[in-house]
Amino acid sequence: MRQTSSVLYIAVDTLIPQAGGAIHGLDEFTAALDHRGIPAVWLTARSRLQFDDPRRKHGHTHPFIAEDGCAVYLPEDYFHLRPHSIASGPQKAATLRLGRFTALPVAERLPAAADSLEALSEDTGVSVVTLRSLSPRELVLNTGLPQREAELTRQRDFDDIFFFAGVSDEEIKRFLAEGRGRKLQFRQHGGLWSISIGASVQLCIRELSKLYARALRYHARTIAIATPDLAPALFPFCERTILLTDRKSNQVSHDQPDGAHGQGLTLQDPDVWDSVLKFVAPTV
Repeated sequence: MRQTSSVLYIAVDTLIPQAGGAIHGLDEFTAALDHRGIPAVWLTARSRLQFDDPRRKHGHTHPFIAEDGCAVYLPEDYFHLRPHSIASGPQKAATLRLGRFTALPVAERLPAAADSLEALSEDTGVSVVTLRSLSPRELVLNTGLPQREAELTRQRDFDDIFFFAGVSDEEIKRFLAEGRGRKLQFRQHGGLWSISIGASVQLCIRELSKLYARALRYHARTIAIATPDLAPALFPFCERTILLTDRKSNQVSHDQPDGAHGQGLTLQDPDVWDSVLKFVAPTV
């Protein structure tokens, strides 16, 4: 691994939407980072299988964090190191081989989340529908995705995807409150929800930082890059931040003040990725 002063953590779901191509300039920025030897860890709510094609298409070769912090996925022989165990109990493996990746699990694997969802629904009387239970036609209708992408959406390693069926807002609040009391994590994605047990973006970043420190033999600063919708789940866990907005530059500072540890940039700026690169590697 080449020497680097920084490791980037980029929340990419808005930058690489499921429908359509990536934000202009992202591929060139990814290539520029690789040329300078700066690792870029991508974060997504999508599953490993959903995320495989976008990674290939956009030339991403570094680790990624999937399913909203359920696990870190390491490309084969990326570190040439054996990760320390991050298990919190004897039942949880330190690493798993999932497809072409070595996974560092943070959340409990399926069917744990699915079983908890079923029990919670029964105990609260709140009706939920999992994507796993849908026919192919129903799956397409409820996700709004093409058949292949819709099928990948429900093929998860750790979390389970569901939606509420014919229930009131008050019932949903009661359902979520009871679930959180049971140490379950929920994330909303439009009309769909995910449920997991033990997911943590913070822990994923912490364990990856340990691996990078072992490989580099020093601590590389962590820099978070995200759009406003995804920043709250990432920014608290990194040393520096870059907020990418779709608003005019003079409005950016209200969300993320410029300074030594934070930078606000607008995606409409044709030089936005050059500005990001200067912030990431100011001596280049």
